[in-house]
Amino acid sequence: MRTLVLVGLPGSGKSTIGRSLGRRLSLPFHDSDHVIEQRIGCSIRDFFAREGEARFRDEEQHALEDLAVGPPCVLATGGGAVLREANREILRQAGHVIYLRSSPEELWRRLKRDTKRPLLQVGDPQDKLRQLFAERDPLYASIAEYVVDTGRQSVPALVHKVLTELELRGALGQG
Repeated sequence: MRTLVLVGLPGSGKSTIGRSLGRRLSLPFHDSDHVIEQRIGCSIRDFFAREGEARFRDEEQHALEDLAVGPPCVLATGGGAVLREANREILRQAGHVIYLRSSPEELWRRLKRDTKRPLLQVGDPQDKLRQLFAERDPLYASIAEYVVDTGRQSVPALVHKVLTELELRGALGQG
C-alpha cells in the first residue's frame, strides 16, 4: 500500500475524509497543517500573520518532504500545498493523489462561520474562494490520479467512493 494523498481547497473534506480512510485502511492519518503547527509552536493563522505566506510555504514544503518519505499513511494536505512545483512533485512521488473537488459555493456553505483559515479573513470570502478555485483547480487536477466531486454527499459515501475507486485501480494492497 502506498500513501494516499488528499488535495483540495480549504473545506473540501480532506481531514474528515482522511481520518475515516485511515481507520478503514488501518493506516495512520496525518494532516500536514497539524504537523506544521506542532513544528512551529503556534497556529498557522498566527504564523501567517507574523511571518507571511512565503515563510509558511517553506515550512509546509519541509513537512511534506518528511511525511512523503515515511511509512504509508493517509495524508491530508493544506489547500495551498500545490502552489509550489516542488510540493506537487513530492505529492506525486508519495503515493496515490486524490483531489476532493468542491465548488466555491459549496465551500462557502461549509466555511462561512470558520474564522481559523487565514486566506478567508478578507472582505469578500466568497469571491476569495472563487479566486482560489480558479487558481488551484488546474494544479490539483494536474497531480491527481482521480477527482472525487464532493458535493453534498455524506462522509461515509465519499469514503466509499474513494475506496471503490482505489480498488478499481488496483491501488489497495499494492506497495
